[in-house]
Amino acid sequence: MNEPLLSARNLSVRFGGVLAVNNVSFDVQPGEVFTLIGPNGAGKTTVFNLISHIYTPTSGEIRFQGQALAELPPHQIASLGIARTFQNIELFEHATVLNNLLIGRHTHRRTGFWQDLLFTSEVRQTELHSREKAEEVIDFLDLQHYRDTLVAGLPYGVRKVVELARALCTEPKLLLLDEPSSGLNVEETDDMAFWIQDIRNDLGITVLMVEHDMSLVSKVSDRVLAMNQGEVLALGSPREVQSDPRVIEAYLGSVDDVASLRRPHAARLPPGASA
Repeated sequence: MNEPLLSARNLSVRFGGVLAVNNVSFDVQPGEVFTLIGPNGAGKTTVFNLISHIYTPTSGEIRFQGQALAELPPHQIASLGIARTFQNIELFEHATVLNNLLIGRHTHRRTGFWQDLLFTSEVRQTELHSREKAEEVIDFLDLQHYRDTLVAGLPYGVRKVVELARALCTEPKLLLLDEPSSGLNVEETDDMAFWIQDIRNDLGITVLMVEHDMSLVSKVSDRVLAMNQGEVLALGSPREVQSDPRVIEAYLGSVDDVASLRRPHAARLPPGASA
């Protein structure tokens, strides 16, 4: 098997008396879509924040291509090739779509203050290259119609795609998607599944996703890690994980409770009625 692109080992983080993530280990292989699922409060987004080094692990470690992420300041994580979207959209609303995407190119800037101030030939070449890359992403995600539109005037579903586009402008090796279908309707969620598959298949980008929509998870995921109360419940294919009794119990209650929901209840029938 190939060396994992991202590896988490015995990962734990404590906030005061709360153990938000407890001894979590997993590997993300190059070129796969790996998804974290679980009920609210399971610790999924906390894992994302540990990878982004917004939080520092209490114990354990995360390595990206062999590099320990806890050794780096948060602002250097993107430079390694890790990009992220957020559950709550984080865009510059009073800037155009194009300008938001160009902001995503900042990790590739190698010029200094005086070069930028004098607008040297190297700066001009960098600006042209950044514009070319942004236009490639605009074409890839069919955002041509919105290129010069202020983000504040866009529908919610389009904003989701713009945030995805800005992340792609960093040219990541690993893309972290935090609930990409949140707030989307069925048609927009189907489109998001299409984009995720193309990002992996056409761009060769590995995807690590947190998601609640199990139809989206089943469509795009190679492997799924189920969490509950900060701990690992199950790891495997979408079908294997969704049929795991521990996962069913975490979402719906005990297996007996789920079975009882499927049985007809005579008490619900009106008096005198027959089943």
